Amino acid sequence: MRFHLSRFTLATGFALAEHGRNRFAMVLVILFVPLWTTLAYLAMPDTPAVLQLHATGERLTPRGNELTEISGALNAITLITGFMMFSATFSGNRFDRRLAMAGYPRVHLVLAKVTALGLISAVVAAYATAVTCLAWSPRPPLLLAAALFSAGLTYGALGVGFGSVLRREVEGMFAIVMTSVIDLALQNPISSSGADSPVMRFLPSYGAMQASTAAGFSTSAVPHHLAIEFAWFAAAALVALLGFCRRTRSTLPDGPQSPGPGPDSPAAALPAPRRAAAPTATADTETP
Repeated sequence: MRFHLSRFTLATGFALAEHGRNRFAMVLVILFVPLWTTLAYLAMPDTPAVLQLHATGERLTPRGNELTEISGALNAITLITGFMMFSATFSGNRFDRRLAMAGYPRVHLVLAKVTALGLISAVVAAYATAVTCLAWSPRPPLLLAAALFSAGLTYGALGVGFGSVLRREVEGMFAIVMTSVIDLALQNPISSSGADSPVMRFLPSYGAMQASTAAGFSTSAVPHHLAIEFAWFAAAALVALLGFCRRTRSTLPDGPQSPGPGPDSPAAALPAPRRAAAPTATADTETP
């Protein structure tokens, strides 16, 4: 037990140290979250928007700026967690592979990444919830924080998957940005006339969007849709695990192979080296 705990603690320290060196991500957390959510609240009109909340079956008319601020908070946390996990995975692929080939348990490395993802998502979700509550107060702030946290977990797992599969950094960044923008823009009735379409149920942040909207404009609890978002996280984590195992696998043969020289082997085609003849004794070299 002590062995597994020490390996897990050491791997978690490696993961957190890698995130701590990402100064740009720290700046994004501190500045981008309040900037994006505040601009969404101030720039968008407060005209009520008609919204069919599938989570509760209610037809709501929330203010446009408040609804857009929730969407902006989700967009911010998905981008930040996805970017941080992708950057750490992409830059640490060689290090993880060396550890795995040296015999470090892959299970501990994976659990360390999940722990780091959970801590990052919790901190950013709490920060985004606090910033949102400065402008207006969602009815149950804890439900909003849970929705943001689940969305961060999902996109963080997607970031690990992209970092394990894609071979260039720009590809992963583009994949994370476009996935988050398309996902959340289609669910916002302010920017999309098809936000009530049943197709929205298949988007990665559908459960988080429904839960966060219910937190802001409804009094009903929606644990089912939070469970949907955690199911998305589990699916994304499985894909990330497969990609991680693929990138850290050993390409060496399973065991030493030393076949004997057969008739078709190169060694059989080489001529045997000639041995020098031993000197023969003569009468001149014999001793009396």
